[in-house]
Amino acid sequence: MAIVVILAGSWLGYRQLADSGCTGSIKLNVAAAPEIAPAVEQAAQKWTSGGAQVNGTCVAVGVTAINPATMAAAIAREHQVTLVGLGSAPQSVETQDVWIADSSTWLLRLKSEASGFVPTDGASVAQSPIVVAMPKPVAEQAVGWPDKKLGWKDLLGKLMTSNTLRTGIVEPTRDAAGLAGLMALGQAAGAGPNAQAAKVGALRALAAGSSALRDDLLQKFPHSGEANDIASSLSAAPLSEEDVVAYNAEGPPIQLAALYLDPMPPPLDYPFAVMPEVDLTKAAAATGLRQALQQPDFKNALASVGLRGPDGSAGAGFQAPVGAPAATPPATAGTSGDEAKGGAAASGLDAAALSQALGSWAAITLPGRALAVFDVSGSMLKEVPTANNLTRAQVTQRAAAAGLSLFDDRWAVGVWVFSTELDGKRPYREIVPISPLTSARSEIQASIGRLTPKPNGATGLYDTALAAYKNVQDSWQPGRVNSVLLFTDGKNENADGISRDQLVAELKKLNDPKRPVRMVIIGIGNEVDSNELQAIANATSSGGVFVAPDPAKISEIFLQAISSRTGANR
Repeated sequence: MAIVVILAGSWLGYRQLADSGCTGSIKLNVAAAPEIAPAVEQAAQKWTSGGAQVNGTCVAVGVTAINPATMAAAIAREHQVTLVGLGSAPQSVETQDVWIADSSTWLLRLKSEASGFVPTDGASVAQSPIVVAMPKPVAEQAVGWPDKKLGWKDLLGKLMTSNTLRTGIVEPTRDAAGLAGLMALGQAAGAGPNAQAAKVGALRALAAGSSALRDDLLQKFPHSGEANDIASSLSAAPLSEEDVVAYNAEGPPIQLAALYLDPMPPPLDYPFAVMPEVDLTKAAAATGLRQALQQPDFKNALASVGLRGPDGSAGAGFQAPVGAPAATPPATAGTSGDEAKGGAAASGLDAAALSQALGSWAAITLPGRALAVFDVSGSMLKEVPTANNLTRAQVTQRAAAAGLSLFDDRWAVGVWVFSTELDGKRPYREIVPISPLTSARSEIQASIGRLTPKPNGATGLYDTALAAYKNVQDSWQPGRVNSVLLFTDGKNENADGISRDQLVAELKKLNDPKRPVRMVIIGIGNEVDSNELQAIANATSSGGVFVAPDPAKISEIFLQAISSRTGANR
């Protein structure tokens, strides 16, 4: 029995030693936003040195600091889509197994364009509130910081009335904090004609001081305490709390104040996203790494780089800016598994809200050419109960006028109308040719106000779509987004015109990668044939179909269409 006990004890001891070891190697590659990468790498090293394994196979973790915009562009390239404002990623940048971007908004934007992009996990591993950064002397004199508490509406009012505040923003299409600030200002503007004017004014003020990179924007803050330097430098910009902490830690001549405005936008939430192509073994390793990032030591590591834990609380040694809340609400920007809905600054985001904000920004900042083609068939006289019984034509006019107010003078716009037999047998008629807004804005604005439906007129959709596409392509200009924006509430009803097959064949023949034309079709009401519209859009190189079952929502759909680079059926 003694021998048996000894042998049994030896076997148990051997099993314990064997269980604590591992063989082989699973390499888990992680791309992380630069500010969080050091903390992630520290946690990963501790985890792997402690015997990280999956079913007896050792796990090795490589952490690479990559700008979220660059990684988003690489993922978009892999899924053969593009995101507005990003351009192409360098060929040397490849997708990794795990991506820790600074915000879930990147995941939402990618999923809205690429149906095959379905990452898993998505849990937040850190947080940084969105603030408005101001040089301390400016904050004290202009807004009464730190004693006075401001809201986004207060800031919007100062942007519209102050001649001394020089505002800026990191390009919202490339920066999650800039996008959050943009959306917060848009929410503060509210709705209605006056609100639209305030929103446009604020966006143009931000655009005048925008920077493509965060470091470039930070260089625009004062470099000395001299009054002239402060007055001529950047006065305010939406940034993350971490940006302010890191900037002040460098000991600049003028420190930045962080203003936490009400309602607080969803913070940067650093989602832990496992990429769709990852196999089960690496997915298990990724789960182990995320669990390692939930340990108390990781929160302290986050504090050392100016970040909070995912619940908004801070680890040991965190140097919070003056006026910072002790903890902020958990991130609500949406994850790959459970997207928050809404769109209000304090209640989360969804893809549609992001698209509308980016659409507004794109219209203001990106030069383009667009031929707006409006359906004036008899069905456009139908009343819209949700819009105080305005007709579909009137609702469309309002949406078009609001959109036109966003386009800056670098745009060129033309106006056509279509029904049946508007110009002899032609179903379409040119109202204003594509013209620079510098000289033709008032003429185009007036033409939109005269969109009068033709009683009993049918819908000559196919011939009009083909003619509009040819018109934009024939006058195509490089360095701009060349688009057809076609609004319709019906199906093709022109018996004397071409067939759908003829239209699709002609569009495919005309399609020229060197002269791309975006065919964007906006369906009004629930009587459109989405399959018909999608067949037209699919025959072109880019574009898409955006349907507003409730015509009162056309303005929102229009902004989504402007921001989309590849199109979507909404």
